[in-house]
Amino acid sequence: MTASLLTAIALGSAARAQSSEVAAGAEQSRSSDAHRTRSSTRTAAPEIIFFDGKILTGAHLQPGDPDPTPARVSGVAFRAGKVVGVGSDAKVLALKGEHTRTIDLHGAFAMPGFDDAHTHIAAAGQQRLSLNLHNVPSLPAMLVRVRRYAATLQPGEWILGGGWDQTTWRVSALPDRQQLDAVSAGHPALLYRIDGHIAIANTVALHAAGITGPTGNTLLVPDPPGGKIDRDIQGHATGIIREGPALALIEKVIPPPSLATRRRAIELSIQDALSHGVTSLQDFSTWDDWLAMEELEDQGKLHLRIAEWIDFNLPLAVLDERRASHPADDPLLHLTMLKAFMDGSLGSRTAAMEAPYTDDPNNFGIPRYRQQRLNLMAAERSADGFQMGFHAIGDLANDMALNAIAAAEQVGRPASSPAPPSQPDAAIVTTVPPAVQPRDFRFRIEHAQVVSPGAFERFAQLGVIASMQPAHLIADMPWAAARLGPDRSRRAYAWRSFLDHGVMLAFGTDYPVVSISPFPGLYAAVTRENLQGTESFEPQQKITLNQAIFAYTQGSAFAEFREKIKGRLEPGYLADMVVLDRDITASTPRQILTTRVLRTVVGGQTVYLAPTGHARP
Repeated sequence: MTASLLTAIALGSAARAQSSEVAAGAEQSRSSDAHRTRSSTRTAAPEIIFFDGKILTGAHLQPGDPDPTPARVSGVAFRAGKVVGVGSDAKVLALKGEHTRTIDLHGAFAMPGFDDAHTHIAAAGQQRLSLNLHNVPSLPAMLVRVRRYAATLQPGEWILGGGWDQTTWRVSALPDRQQLDAVSAGHPALLYRIDGHIAIANTVALHAAGITGPTGNTLLVPDPPGGKIDRDIQGHATGIIREGPALALIEKVIPPPSLATRRRAIELSIQDALSHGVTSLQDFSTWDDWLAMEELEDQGKLHLRIAEWIDFNLPLAVLDERRASHPADDPLLHLTMLKAFMDGSLGSRTAAMEAPYTDDPNNFGIPRYRQQRLNLMAAERSADGFQMGFHAIGDLANDMALNAIAAAEQVGRPASSPAPPSQPDAAIVTTVPPAVQPRDFRFRIEHAQVVSPGAFERFAQLGVIASMQPAHLIADMPWAAARLGPDRSRRAYAWRSFLDHGVMLAFGTDYPVVSISPFPGLYAAVTRENLQGTESFEPQQKITLNQAIFAYTQGSAFAEFREKIKGRLEPGYLADMVVLDRDITASTPRQILTTRVLRTVVGGQTVYLAPTGHARP
């Protein structure tokens, strides 16, 4: 998803309800885990013990170890936001003190909380508070929604929203500005496609941005580098705007939302994440959204761990200032990598390809950089100690990102970079990544959706993390082969090939492009089938459930340099856990797909509990 979607969606009001237990748990939490630790270490007894469960710890069995920590236990004890004991019920209950709470899981399955490695939570919340076009079944249905929404606005207000996807319509043609004009009642309108890489603008919006004259028939600006304004055969703007540099022409004239409205949007997304068992996420929203997150933390109202990314394109002095503005060791909220966009998306046909699209032979997509300039910027930021992540969908875009990473790694390892990681957990993942290289950059490629034949080896040689979103395949399956052709399809969404080459996988969703629930992603990873199980895509690229769980927990933690403090339930790790309504390791793929979350625990506090009426421990 492009950063464009994060800045321009109208926001409204929303309400959020929690159970009394969740509210009590949230009240006990503080602005950071460090604060909670200082206030809770006066007693050695656990604050809470869960017992009689089927708990997947993620801790590995070590042959020959005299007292190995089992991969599964029945009990776990938490104190001061961390795990202090795991093992049998007798072992953990022996730690109980006078004020320790105990919760009987009644045989329920529990595991480390999911860490979504790629989200846009501000955009997700903003869509809920504006014109939400997710799952709109056709263009006529979309236009009906726009007309109804326009009738609720004050004169001059913008119609903003997103989520439409023409690939799911029986007639899949893109909308145009005249169709939008007819239902927008004179309001300026900008409505993003589901991936955020293109949007439809009406004539009023195009004129307000200075892109066209008042009738829309006179284009006043050329295509900006890295973006495109679609034109009809007469050269007039159609209303379709492609990629961030072009979308920014309109976004800059849209009134920004208030800080309070940004907070409401973020809180909605956080609650959504917690209800799906996500205890940590890695996010790219705007800097103003980041300030809203900081405010939530300062007020003790942030109940989920967020690793926030920064715009790669900002001047180095600004990047340094922003990095220094927040403690890097804050376990609840911190700034991490720099995010750069190499291209767009397959669904919008803006992903940058080495050869043209099979179903659009004159289209190679839209690269966002020239290679030489990208290499210089990457090397400069690497020398300053930044981790970097490159959005790359097409094979050309992935090669450009790999070239930039190779240039960046030539500058050497900054003295301040983190220590090399520990070996991944053999009980969860069966493919062991290569030995850690002396320079521990942990550069990432986000999506890595279609790669060239030699790219797998280059990922491994450069130590690049493949940060991927398995659920994308479910949505893309109906048309991906037609876009790519048979040769490129074999190297698309290629989780197995990455693992076979020793590349670390980190899994996420790209929320709100798809639901933040991890279960469709797990299903896709192990089946490579559509939701009905009637169609598959390159099934040789499926992976095991253990490998998928690892990528969604410890792999994601590794991608943000935190695999030594989260992603497992073992002593010393953060007390982040999810309780499910079934043992997903003993379930069929279709059963995984319908898994429900019963309880979500962050830092030892219950922050989500399934509504009354659902069986829950």
